[in-house]
Amino acid sequence: MGVKGSSKQRACASGTYPKVNLTDLRQAPTGDLLAEHRSALEAALGVPASDGNQVDILQNGAEIFPAMLRAIALARERVDLLTYVYWDGATARDFAAALSSKARQGVSVNLLIDAFGSKNVDDATIASMRESGVVVRWFRPLARWRFWLNDNRTHRKILVVDNRIGFTGGVGIADEWSGDAEGPSNWRETHFRFAGPAVAGLKAAFLDNWNEAGDWEWDHVPDQTQPAPGGVPVQIVQAASTIGWTATASLLRALVTIARHSLHIVTPYFVPDRTLRDMLSAKSTRGVDVRLMYPGEHCDMRLPQLAGYPSVGPLLKSGVEVWEYQKTMLHSKIIVVDNLLACVGSANFNHRSLGKDEECCAVIYSPTVATELVAQFDADCAHAEPVTLRTWHERSRLVRLQERLARLIVNEL
Repeated sequence: MGVKGSSKQRACASGTYPKVNLTDLRQAPTGDLLAEHRSALEAALGVPASDGNQVDILQNGAEIFPAMLRAIALARERVDLLTYVYWDGATARDFAAALSSKARQGVSVNLLIDAFGSKNVDDATIASMRESGVVVRWFRPLARWRFWLNDNRTHRKILVVDNRIGFTGGVGIADEWSGDAEGPSNWRETHFRFAGPAVAGLKAAFLDNWNEAGDWEWDHVPDQTQPAPGGVPVQIVQAASTIGWTATASLLRALVTIARHSLHIVTPYFVPDRTLRDMLSAKSTRGVDVRLMYPGEHCDMRLPQLAGYPSVGPLLKSGVEVWEYQKTMLHSKIIVVDNLLACVGSANFNHRSLGKDEECCAVIYSPTVATELVAQFDADCAHAEPVTLRTWHERSRLVRLQERLARLIVNEL
């Protein structure tokens, strides 16, 4: 599939800078640069990539949920599901029925739910799963009096089946993700299915949170995740929640740092710190084609949207291309570097992922995957509106005040 490039010049704060033509980039040798990027990220993060993985891109609930439910239905030994969002509704009941069915068949089924993100789940749904033999654990149950202990959450979304097939990305177990992004009630999402050694990294991220929430368990099955001929390298990066910094912050900054030609960023919540914002601006000023997309009218949380908007102006001034997706809530979390590699998973481009929440990301070293994701970005532009310096400057005084207040609140959350 082709990638839509652009050689036009964009006005920047101190002049005009030519942007790289991605068509020319595709025709240039990529192996050396891809190897260089892999070496740089492995050194920066201290996490090696594993070779020989198969990766499938799944768009929206219409593809994501059937793939996940089919994997569960085919499970023979074990199902491990970790999610931040498990809300009440038909989707929640579908997954509960699938998990309960496998548990009754004697399959080991384990469900870990974040106690804050899924606090409104129907108790009857949880009870029915437990009665069927599903082992359900809550990650960091909410403390009523020591409320400060409620802050750091697991935001990971991981499904591992028989230690052979793994899923990660942005999807939650809720009706909001159903359908094919037809309209506001069906969110736009991208999720990923993995087979190969990278699944062991996803399983490790699951067990990391699972063992904190209950009795210690170690399930090591090395022969289940053998490399596949012709597979691609994948690097699994799990970030533990802390105060002020996580491995996600290191990952995002490293991805921006290594970009030579282009950066495509899709995020539902854009609230970067000043350092990350300035890094993006500097890349654009130096001629890197930086494109950013986040939700517009149908954003599900207005507070972080307001908090992040002041950062958009400096990006626009440096030549960054900014798009607001208008069709529905955009929940995909993707960064594509130089049309060669992609970072996907649960992390947002915001303060919580940078400094507070448990996340899990996969860096996929594949020009094929990267090119497909850039093509999806271009297709999503048909349902998005560009943000211009003029519209940014024309914000009302009331909106600017709301942004300042939102920034203060979000930085404390």
